[in-house]
Amino acid sequence: MNKKYLITGGAGFIGSNYVWRLLKRGEDVTIYDNLSRAGAPRNLAWLRQEFGVEAVNLIAGDVRDASLLTSAATRADVIVHLASQVAVTTSVLHPREDFEINAQGTFNVLEAARLSGRQPAILFASTNKVYGGMDDVEVAEGETSYYYPHLPFGASETQPLDFHSPYGCSKGAGDQYVRDYHRIYDLPTVVFRQSCIYGPRQFGIEDQGWVAWFVIAAITGRPITIYGDGKQVRDVLFVEDLLNAYDLALENMSVANGQVYNVGGGAGNTLSIWREFGPLLEELVGHKIAVKQDDWRPGDQRVFIADIRKAKRELGWEPKVNVKTGISRLFDWVNENRELF
Repeated sequence: MNKKYLITGGAGFIGSNYVWRLLKRGEDVTIYDNLSRAGAPRNLAWLRQEFGVEAVNLIAGDVRDASLLTSAATRADVIVHLASQVAVTTSVLHPREDFEINAQGTFNVLEAARLSGRQPAILFASTNKVYGGMDDVEVAEGETSYYYPHLPFGASETQPLDFHSPYGCSKGAGDQYVRDYHRIYDLPTVVFRQSCIYGPRQFGIEDQGWVAWFVIAAITGRPITIYGDGKQVRDVLFVEDLLNAYDLALENMSVANGQVYNVGGGAGNTLSIWREFGPLLEELVGHKIAVKQDDWRPGDQRVFIADIRKAKRELGWEPKVNVKTGISRLFDWVNENRELF
């Protein structure tokens, strides 16, 4: 018998991709989304076009609405909690709203799951930002990128937590609440500390979703600003690979239950934000791209690379889509859907 999925933020970038995958294989899916982000109505329209209006169940709700969320969770076997305030810059400007959506919203999801009496599996999209600035880790500078001279595989799940920025605090609080609801209430939970996820259906903006934003800007001719020297490095992960991790965790809950996993591109899929990404993007677009440079932004890490070996060891998961292939696929999707931008 098919499981019943409740996907908070199901009309967002990651959510809509996962809903598509689940509906394609015949699962029973309910989207819980307040449709506040610009791309959400477009993603919802795409899902309805793909599967029909009646096949796409939507509860237009906010995770701050504990009562509605509790009602929505009464029949769920699996809750995938993706709804979030996603930008560090927004959290600095509006810290209370960030807290209410990310920390309290996650608490509301957990309480809804607990009160349902069904012990649903909960997958939580956390972030590598819970590790903070990692000031104790040495960083070296290469010709086109920064790197960790003593962490060849990147930072593991044992890296000390150091919540930095209101966003880091609110997501970190959710991260720890999800872990503790497994310990205290025996809810089957999995925390994914996600790196930079990119791919189709991502309506990136300057403050969030930088890979997609650079691609969109390059294709549509919008100005691009590089903060810092462009050598900052991130590990990047194509969205399909992330969804494979979700599926594998649910298939292996006897192992994944109560665990935390770094899920990113790892050491094999890294990119400096302009010194390496720029030439790749110029090759795809067919001309030089003019960029403006500005000062470093506060708290911007020189490098973050996730050590993803735990997920490989315990779930048999690893990225399959390399950086060049993934960015080419995102570029083609944006190019073919210019009217959405």
